[in-house]
Amino acid sequence: MRRAQVAKQTGAATSAQGRPPGALGLLRVRPLPGDPTRGTLIAGGVVIPCALGRSGITTQKREGDGASPRGIFRLRGGFYRPDRFPVRPVSALPLRATRRDDGWCDAPQDRRYNRPIRLPSTAASAEQLWRDDGLYDLVIDLDYNRGPIRPGRGSAIFLHIARSGYRPTEGCVALKPADLLRLLRRLGPGTRMKIGR
Repeated sequence: MRRAQVAKQTGAATSAQGRPPGALGLLRVRPLPGDPTRGTLIAGGVVIPCALGRSGITTQKREGDGASPRGIFRLRGGFYRPDRFPVRPVSALPLRATRRDDGWCDAPQDRRYNRPIRLPSTAASAEQLWRDDGLYDLVIDLDYNRGPIRPGRGSAIFLHIARSGYRPTEGCVALKPADLLRLLRRLGPGTRMKIGR
């Protein structure tokens, strides 16, 4: 079935690149000169400050190294905390409400490595997605090390909310809440994020 027929039947319009009208095709994340832990996210003609990994950007990502991975990644969808965002944020990306028992396996030896899991877990190590610090109140899962998943090459690489002062992340890209909410409106399944020049 042709794309136009599918769009007509589902009520969803898409561009030739598979994006909803108005959705961005490519986000560019670049480090600031002299400070590899901070950068800018370029979305169309808009430049947004962002935080990067405490070890900057790398092509040799390893679990726990604190670096953001260099490359081009699709946006798989995400999570939002319903007590902080009672109304689902507007986006063409799939988003679901975070549950208190949502986690993310970061134990390289576990078969569920770099996948969402339910807590408590038998995994040796897992990140909790329902956090008190607010960083994961709104999270977009970047398609890093997801297919195939390589043990030890890094897990839980997200676009999420930044700490005050854009303090470094553990390897993610982070924005102020208002900037992330505005950006979400222009993201879709066809959007890609390029980290690094």
